[in-house]
Amino acid sequence: MNIKGNFKLTINACFVGYIVQAIINNFLPLLFLTFQSSYSIPLTKITLLITINFGVQLLVDALAIAFVDKIGYRTSMVLAHGCATVGLICLTILPDMFSDPFVGLLLAVIIYAIGGGLLEVLVSPVMEACPTDNKEKAMSLLHSFYCWGHVGVVLLSTLFFFIFGIANWRMLALFWATIPFFNMIAFTRVPMASLIDEGDSGLSIKELFSNKIFWVILLMMLCAGASEQAVSQWASTFAEKGLNISKTLGDLTGPMTFAILMGLSRLFYGKYGDKINLERFMNLSLMLCIASYLCIVFAPTPAISLLGCTLAGLSVGILWPGTFSIAAASIRRGGTAMFALMALAGDLGCAGGPTVVGMVSDKFDGNLKPGILAAIIFPVLLLLGIMLNKSFRNKGIPDECIDTQSRF
Repeated sequence: MNIKGNFKLTINACFVGYIVQAIINNFLPLLFLTFQSSYSIPLTKITLLITINFGVQLLVDALAIAFVDKIGYRTSMVLAHGCATVGLICLTILPDMFSDPFVGLLLAVIIYAIGGGLLEVLVSPVMEACPTDNKEKAMSLLHSFYCWGHVGVVLLSTLFFFIFGIANWRMLALFWATIPFFNMIAFTRVPMASLIDEGDSGLSIKELFSNKIFWVILLMMLCAGASEQAVSQWASTFAEKGLNISKTLGDLTGPMTFAILMGLSRLFYGKYGDKINLERFMNLSLMLCIASYLCIVFAPTPAISLLGCTLAGLSVGILWPGTFSIAAASIRRGGTAMFALMALAGDLGCAGGPTVVGMVSDKFDGNLKPGILAAIIFPVLLLLGIMLNKSFRNKGIPDECIDTQSRF
């Protein structure tokens, strides 16, 4: 990947930005049982913190449209990393400052969730604006760092707890806080390119909503998030029930394997994307995704069903970054509004996919297989979305929004 000027520093900082996002989303669940025993908080109440985390991120996705362009991407990036740093530090302090420790935990989560929501909106467009010779490769490689961050948080945290004991979790939280802190410093210095050409302005929400291609891309983004998380969120349960193993081993053989294969898929396209047509690669990935879902549902043994779960990780890797790349190539002046609304749609999909699986499974006495079968609708709709997008481009609809130089 040929990078012009000093923008390699910016790209590296974007990579770390997604590692920060992984820390925000995946560190806290490792401490649920510790919080339950240390602070006497019911587990049902503790798990509400995850809902609050993603709820705040969704809210920030929506609100970012109003202020990111006004204060600028650099200031917004610094603010995002600052919130992540302060939130992780507050996680170690605030619970002991309130009579109800849950209030302290909740405040800490809200603070770092603001940072997480901003990162969701900012990192991809900052990366897209960097002058590189193949933006699809760069975007895929960027999103692989969320996967490696997820894997790293779980493995390094597990190793830390094994060596030093989980009672010292505050030290680990402070260690994780150093990553957004130093990346915040980096974003005060690295060069920043403009997403919109000089003299142009980004499309307004009204202009985006009046464009057919944008609605197709929103559907694609929602389905990309849903396809990614529909299996990921239930992989541990499959491993535990199907193979009759412990929760720890279930996490390692289920979600961890899923994340590793998803990261490898993004890394593969990040390395060889200049030789591979993105839409064709996404179509093949979606066919593998559908096949993996069917394998989970109809496999004769639990071990083969688990294999289907891991193949799903490989198949969904390109969907989220690929949809971002298609949007950037198809809607020339999408700007902050487009990326913020795409982040919002993707996060809604991430919440909606597992919800559909859970709701359908409840109708079948907790059997997850009918739920996974219902979730096939998401990769199918994403396939249709790619076809619709291509059809609109071939018709030249509309000229002011289509990048006619796109390689798609």
